[in-house]
Amino acid sequence: MPSDAPYRVLCVCLGNICRSPTAEVVLRHFCNESGLNIEIDSAGTSNYHPGKAPDLRSQEHALKRGYHLADLRARQLTVDDFIDFDLILAMDYNNLENIQTLKNQAQHHFSHQVLAEIALMSEHDGDYPEQELPDPYYGGAEGFERVLDQCESSSRAWVGIFKSRND
Repeated sequence: MPSDAPYRVLCVCLGNICRSPTAEVVLRHFCNESGLNIEIDSAGTSNYHPGKAPDLRSQEHALKRGYHLADLRARQLTVDDFIDFDLILAMDYNNLENIQTLKNQAQHHFSHQVLAEIALMSEHDGDYPEQELPDPYYGGAEGFERVLDQCESSSRAWVGIFKSRND
């Protein structure tokens, strides 16, 4: 990662109102805490909630841990994101498949100039190794807490990866 230009990471789930905005804020927190020059954003593979704030339950649970999601707004993943970002993190395997499909379209559209690497959020996570981040939308409070637990664990793992790339 060049030290002058920020490394750019995009967190992606289905609707961009629960998991990926939580991952965005949590990953940003751990990157900032480690002094890394990394910009983080989030998006959804669907166009279900464009312009909407994160789910109120996500906001409430995140706020209890000191994470503020209220200012974020949902948006859909686009082919331009594969040029604009260095790494796209999928929250689950369906997202990963949908992201790969769009990346293939982006490569065709941009004549193979696509930069973004794609990975599962938990790819390097020792506590949740390559586990999907379960969608809490239709569940109770425990689902939102699990999202936070896993986002924190996976974010710490990614910070370790980012630091090792800087060495």
